[in-house]
Amino acid sequence: MTRKVEVVPHDRNWQSAFADEAQQLSIAFGDNAISIHHIGSTSIETIYAKPIIDILVEVEDIHQVDDRNPEIESLGYTAMGEFGIAGRRFFRKDRSEGIRTHHIHTFEVGSAQIDRHLAFRDYLRAHPEDASKYSELKQQLARQHPTDIQAYMEGKHDFIQAIDRFALEWQNREL
Repeated sequence: MTRKVEVVPHDRNWQSAFADEAQQLSIAFGDNAISIHHIGSTSIETIYAKPIIDILVEVEDIHQVDDRNPEIESLGYTAMGEFGIAGRRFFRKDRSEGIRTHHIHTFEVGSAQIDRHLAFRDYLRAHPEDASKYSELKQQLARQHPTDIQAYMEGKHDFIQAIDRFALEWQNREL
């Protein structure tokens, strides 16, 4: 798939962009929303990231999300259904010129995916040496695959899998 791969230094405005979006999403998801989290690389202050805000919305009932699609779409999102992950509702948002700005990953409370995403984020925040390795890998892959998002994603896969394992073990020790 051809799409420009760009990773940039952390932008301190990403946190406020997340907060602004979360406020609107809270209204769009209604009472079904339990928690809204900033996840992904833009939530980790020390690393390079694609400038796309990843948002995890934890909901009471995943099936009620489908009924809220019009409200979410009114904020500029496109509903993508499960988009390859069973039990998820995925949304993406692009600016008018087609540049991606946001992803929403929606899971029902109790989903292992919620724990995985939050553990990954929290682990990298707490382990700057691994965060730095991830940042360097992302920069290298973006240089190697400047227009091939699929190759970029595949290049990160093994590292992400390893960090997922470390992060869940670390999280379980911390509890």
